[in-house]
Amino acid sequence: MTARPLVIAVDGPTASGKGTIAQALAAHFGLPHLDTGLLYRAVGRQVLLNGGNPDSPADAAAACAFPDALLADPELRSEASGGLASRVSVHAPVRAALFERQRAFACQPGGAVLDGRDIGTVIAPEATAKLFVIASVEARARRRFSEMQRHHEQRGGSAVTLAEIEADLAARDARDRSRAEAPLRAAEDAVVLDNSAMTKDESVAEAIRIVERAVRRG
Repeated sequence: MTARPLVIAVDGPTASGKGTIAQALAAHFGLPHLDTGLLYRAVGRQVLLNGGNPDSPADAAAACAFPDALLADPELRSEASGGLASRVSVHAPVRAALFERQRAFACQPGGAVLDGRDIGTVIAPEATAKLFVIASVEARARRRFSEMQRHHEQRGGSAVTLAEIEADLAARDARDRSRAEAPLRAAEDAVVLDNSAMTKDESVAEAIRIVERAVRRG
């Protein structure tokens, strides 16, 4: 009998730590990993490169034809690109254009780990294990603020205040949860992992336990 592919869906809001957890799960279980948010960041970045408007469905849809090389652009990891990703992701044509790319990754032989906002609900509803990673806005803002401070010290650029980051995260949460297409929400069978008071190692260890329990259940 062929073993069932191990597909792990890791969803959650911005800066919840889902990407770190997904990477650790991929390494632990020997699976390929896809940060689906990076696809949306690339679309948002391409809109700007095209001179378009991220709030325009037509401009955002046109940007879905971004070159694969754009995924290696370090600018995609910036706060600005994160905000653009949230804005372009509300458009149905964008989600439709990127659906097949994500679906193909999830369906590859042996399985995969995907993190994003609608993996367990839309992209891979049949996933073996589904995690919904959350943390308070305050905890997420503190983590992101530390990251931004390190980036500012290493590369320069304008500093961002903690209050600005909190406000931005709250705005993104509201936008992601209220959008008509694939809103941010936990799948009914997802396990919620609140890591507000956890270290990175504690979060990863708990995520591994959640997946191992899901595998045992079959």
